[in-house]
Amino acid sequence: MNPNFLQTPLVYLKGVGPNRAETLKVELGLETFGDLLQLYPNRYLDKTQYYKIGQLKDSGADVQILGKIVHLKTVEQKRGKRLVASFVDDTGQMDLVWFRSHKWIRENIKLNEPYVVFGRVNKYGSIFSMPHPEMELLKVHQAGLKISMQPIYPSTEKLSNSGITNKVISKLIQQLFIETKADFDETLSQSLLEELKLISRADALLNIHFPKSQELLARAQFRLKFEELFFVQMQLLNKKAIRKHKIKGLPFDQVGEKFNFFFTNHLPFELTNAQKRVIKEIRNDMGSSAQMNRLLQGDVGSGKTIVALMCMLLAIDNDYQACLMAPTEILANQHYNGLKELLADMDITVAILTGSVKKSARRTIHEQLESGELNILVGTHAVLEDKVQFKNLGLAVIDEQHRFGVAQRSKLWRKNSLPPHILVMTATPIPRTLAMSLYGDLDISVIDELPPGRKAIKTVHRYDANRLKVFRFIKDEIKKGRQVYVVYPLIQESEAMDYKDLMDGYESIAREFPLPDFQISIVHGQMKPQDKDYEMERFVKGETQIMVATTVIEVGVNVPNASVMIIESAERFGLSQLHQLRGRVGRGAEQSFCILMTSHKLSSDAKTRLETMVRTNDGFDIAEVDLKLRGPGDLLGTQQSGLLNLKIADIVKDNQILKSARYYAMQLLKVDPKLEKNEHLVIRKAYATLVKDKVIWGYIS
Repeated sequence: MNPNFLQTPLVYLKGVGPNRAETLKVELGLETFGDLLQLYPNRYLDKTQYYKIGQLKDSGADVQILGKIVHLKTVEQKRGKRLVASFVDDTGQMDLVWFRSHKWIRENIKLNEPYVVFGRVNKYGSIFSMPHPEMELLKVHQAGLKISMQPIYPSTEKLSNSGITNKVISKLIQQLFIETKADFDETLSQSLLEELKLISRADALLNIHFPKSQELLARAQFRLKFEELFFVQMQLLNKKAIRKHKIKGLPFDQVGEKFNFFFTNHLPFELTNAQKRVIKEIRNDMGSSAQMNRLLQGDVGSGKTIVALMCMLLAIDNDYQACLMAPTEILANQHYNGLKELLADMDITVAILTGSVKKSARRTIHEQLESGELNILVGTHAVLEDKVQFKNLGLAVIDEQHRFGVAQRSKLWRKNSLPPHILVMTATPIPRTLAMSLYGDLDISVIDELPPGRKAIKTVHRYDANRLKVFRFIKDEIKKGRQVYVVYPLIQESEAMDYKDLMDGYESIAREFPLPDFQISIVHGQMKPQDKDYEMERFVKGETQIMVATTVIEVGVNVPNASVMIIESAERFGLSQLHQLRGRVGRGAEQSFCILMTSHKLSSDAKTRLETMVRTNDGFDIAEVDLKLRGPGDLLGTQQSGLLNLKIADIVKDNQILKSARYYAMQLLKVDPKLEKNEHLVIRKAYATLVKDKVIWGYIS
C-alpha cells in the first residue's frame, strides 16, 4: 500500500466529517488515518461466548446473549420513567432496561426478531436485567467483521458527550480497514520475523483491533511492541553512531603533570575499583577524536566529584578549560568549596559564577575566562548566559542531569568552535531499563561501590507510638558526640499545614531536648536565605546537635559527623526522595541510622516504599521499584515527564521485549549500518518514513 495513504487527514474517512475530526484531534491527538490505526485498545471484552438466560449468575460480568424482544412497557418511577423490554430465549426471560432515549428505542426496536445483546447483568429478586445494552440484529451481527473480543478504546468525557462512543470508534477503525483493504506494508525483515516467530504487520494490526482469539491477540501485541521499541532503539543507536563519527571532539592525548601530581599527592582516599574503571572509560573517550557524551551514574556518596575533578585536570593538562554546572546555588557553592580544598596546594585557578555574584566580580571572571587564566568555572544556569565566553572550553560537567533541559545543554556546545566533551552526573540512579531507552545515545558509566571505610546505613521503620524509644536512641547518639537530622515533608500546596507540622515537631523535640544541654537548629522554606545559611552553618560547625528541617536539606549538605536521619511522615515521601535524604548521613566512618516514622494508616504503595528502604541501600534497586510504582513519566521530575511517548509498549512491563529489541537493533547496525542489503530495505524504508514524519522523534524527549 502507498504509505502516504496513512497520512490522509481523518476528515476524509467515511463517517468522520469536520466536527468529529476536530473533536478527535483535540481529545486524542488523532489527525491522520495512521494516527487512528495506532489508537490501540486499552482492554477487551470477551465476546467469544453466547450465554443462555438460564445460565446467568449474579456476578456483575459483561455477557452476550442471543434472544428476542417480545414485549415493551414504560414504568413510572420516582424520577421520570424507565423503558423495559421482555427479552426471551429457550431457557427463560430477562429484562432490558433504558432510563433515557425512550422514543428513539421504541421507534427502532423490532419485536420478535433475533437480537444479540451485550452488557452487564444485575439481579433484582428472581429476575435478571441488563441496563442500556449494546444491541444488534442477529443478521447485522453476522454480516459484520467477526469481533469475538470487543476492543475498548481510550476515551474522554467530551468524546462520549459528543456521541463518539466506543462503538463509533470501533466502526471508524472497521471503515479504515475497508478503505485500506487491510493492506499494510511490512516493516521488519523476513529473517527477524522468522527468528522471533513474529506474525506479519498486517495480521498484527488486524488482531490488535479485531482479535479472533486470546492467542492471536497476545501475538499481535508482542509483534507491535517489539516493532515500536526496535525503531526507538535504532534511532538512539544511530544518533550515537553519528555523534561518534561526525561530531569531532577535542583530542586530549596526554595525561599530564597536574593529573599525575594530584593522583600521587592529593587524593583524599584510595580510589575504588569502580572509580578507576570509570576514569579509564572517560580517558579513552577524551583521547579519541570524537566528542564525549557520557552519563556518570553513582549513588549518593559514591565519589562522583573526585572522578569529575580528575577529568577536569585532564582537560587542563591538555591546555583547555573546564566548567562544572549545578542546579542550585547551595550545590554550586558546595562543589566550589570542595574543589578549592582539594586543589589548595596546586597552581590551578577556580572561580564561582551564580546569580548572587556581584557585578564587579563577574566582570573579572568574564575577563579571566576569555584570557584563559581561569582554569575551572563552577556555576549555576548563569554559566549559560551569552556574555560568558571561554578561551577554550574542553570539558563541561553537568551535575544532576534531569534538572537541565536538552536546550540548555546545547548552549554549552556553542561556547566553542569544536564542542566540549560533556560529562553528565546524576545521583538519582536511573533504572537500567530506563537508561537503555532515555540515554541510549549517551555512553553510560556507573560507580557501583562506595568508598572504603563507609558503612552501610541501617534503616528501620517505626510507628508514632514508638516515639519515646526513638528519642532515647537519639540521646544515646548525641552522648557519643554525633548529630541528628529530623526532616518533615514539604508539599507545596499546603505550606501552612507543613509549617504547622514542622513547628509542632520542633516544640516537642525542644521539650524533650531542653537547653542548655542540647542545641537545636531549624531550617524551612519561609526563612530568609541569610537566616537559613546561619542555621546550616551552626549545624555544620557542630554548634547544634539537632537539625529540624523541611526537605531543603535534600541536596548537598555534607556533615560527616551527622549519623542519624529521622524522616517524619515518611509515607508522604517518594522513594527517590527518601533515598536522597538517607544519603545525607553515612558520610563519616561511624555507623549511621535512618529511622522512618509513620502513622499506622498506610496505603499499599507506602508500605512497599518503606519495605524497600529497609531492605536495601542500593539506589538502582530502589529506582527499579520506583519505576514500577510510579511509571516512567514521573521518574525524573516534571521537566522530562513525557519521556517515552509510546503507543503500545510499556518500558517497565515490557522490559524483556526492550532488551531483545535493543539487541537485534545493535546486531543489525553492526552487519549493515546503512541498511543497504536487500533484505533490510523494508526496515530502511519504514525507518526513513518514521524519521521524515518526525514520528520517531516524538518518542524521545
